Amino acid sequence: MAVVLRLVPRNKLAIFRHCSPLANNIYTRSSHHHIPAAVHFNPPQERPPETMNSDAHQLFDEMPERNVKSATALIGHFAKQNRHREAISCFLKMRLSDIKPNEYTFGTVIRSSVLLKDLHLGRQIHSYAKKVGLDSNVFVGSAILDLYAKLSTINYAIMAFYDIDEPNVVSYATLIHAYLKEGRFDEAEVVFRSMPERNVVSWNTMISGFGQSGKNEEAVNFFVEMLREGLTPSQSTYPCAVIASANIGALGMGRSIHACAVKFLGNLGLFLANSLISFYAKCGCIEDSRLVFDKMPERNVVSWNALICGYAQNGQGKIAIETYERMKLTGVEPNGVTLLGLLLACNHAGLVDEAYKYFKTAKSEDLKAEHYACMIDLLSRNGRFVEAERFMNELPFDCGLGFWKALLGGCRVHSNAELGEVASRRILELDPRDVSSYVMLSNAHSAAGRWGDVSNVRQNMKEKGLVRIPGSSWVEIRSKIHVFVTGDKRHCYKDEIYIALGIFLEHSKGGQDFNFVTNFDLIY
Repeated sequence: MAVVLRLVPRNKLAIFRHCSPLANNIYTRSSHHHIPAAVHFNPPQERPPETMNSDAHQLFDEMPERNVKSATALIGHFAKQNRHREAISCFLKMRLSDIKPNEYTFGTVIRSSVLLKDLHLGRQIHSYAKKVGLDSNVFVGSAILDLYAKLSTINYAIMAFYDIDEPNVVSYATLIHAYLKEGRFDEAEVVFRSMPERNVVSWNTMISGFGQSGKNEEAVNFFVEMLREGLTPSQSTYPCAVIASANIGALGMGRSIHACAVKFLGNLGLFLANSLISFYAKCGCIEDSRLVFDKMPERNVVSWNALICGYAQNGQGKIAIETYERMKLTGVEPNGVTLLGLLLACNHAGLVDEAYKYFKTAKSEDLKAEHYACMIDLLSRNGRFVEAERFMNELPFDCGLGFWKALLGGCRVHSNAELGEVASRRILELDPRDVSSYVMLSNAHSAAGRWGDVSNVRQNMKEKGLVRIPGSSWVEIRSKIHVFVTGDKRHCYKDEIYIALGIFLEHSKGGQDFNFVTNFDLIY
């Protein structure tokens, strides 16, 4: 049973006040509701679409007792069977029979309109709920909020939230998710902080929402804060935190999350174990990936793919291929991700012929644009430009930007200036403002010793106002990530860092008797 929370004081949610009124077009998180005791009936078998409504009407008419409980139970049955049009049809029949819906009825049919992606239908049901005075009920209001959060604008979702008398955790989580979907992270956090009570669901919403939006450091920080507040994470909390740690290379933090999961969960579960395999591989600890894999009581294709791709990413192409052969022996069916991992493994190991073999034996439905691009990258990086050009000419679709970039990357490695020029022209035609394309082109010219062309590319970038995003590196110390760019002056310990760097430079120039302990003591 959901915990009912008090409404947030309006001064805490002042950010919502810019929304305009919605007149008569009244503005669902699906209500996790409990359907009242049902009247027993025999559900019909699946029918062709043209007979769906007649089936629903017939079953409705045959109910021995037609009242709000029996009608709601029938609607709920159809909804649970993903027969949402029939659920709506029963709702209309209920109206024609002059049976007044209750909050559970509205919660179910609004949810059905969301799954049908029918905003107009959802609005009509909302208007009816408002007419009978149930739009402020937490079950109905949360469903209406979910409707607008998923199918309309954030402003309508905010107004729906305001109409709920006593929003619960589901209501808040839905509004937070709507803000995160719009990239409005500050507003999402304001709503989160204003919640009278936060449970695991609300914390999971923040962790997963920030992580999926690329705000990985914030996602990890929310996880740490959750633990400090004394909450025990759920099975679904850990994968989000692990993935966020992997994306920022926070090995120490990821290990701590792994240890926390072992402590609280015992059995890691398939999804979390798969996330840990990918995490350790991304952090360069492929042995730990293999250890997690070997300890799994059950594995699926995602488990095998994570290990194959992990070996490939860490330059162990031959072991990745051996892992694939083991996977086939277990009877697990490979998919498109498996093929991508194999092509990446062959690329690292320079196994062009093997890559061709895997590519040609793959199922046609598994082949996507990224597989073709990987083959072009493989051929061009190994200097087989004639085959790369022929492969591009035989593509079943037009070459996109990524294909020409893959070809240009190979031209840079092998100083093929002529073909690199062709690739660069095509890249700039497709996207004249793509900064990375100019950088790749400049690198290709410099590899070929064409310094005049390098200068022209850089001048062209300057004239167009294009700025290269600086590369960054990071180091993790005591579970805190420190990010640096070239010539960085922003770090709080920048003075000490540059002094230490100067000491290293002095040591590299001269005496082997340089005393590190003495010189580092001078810093502090």
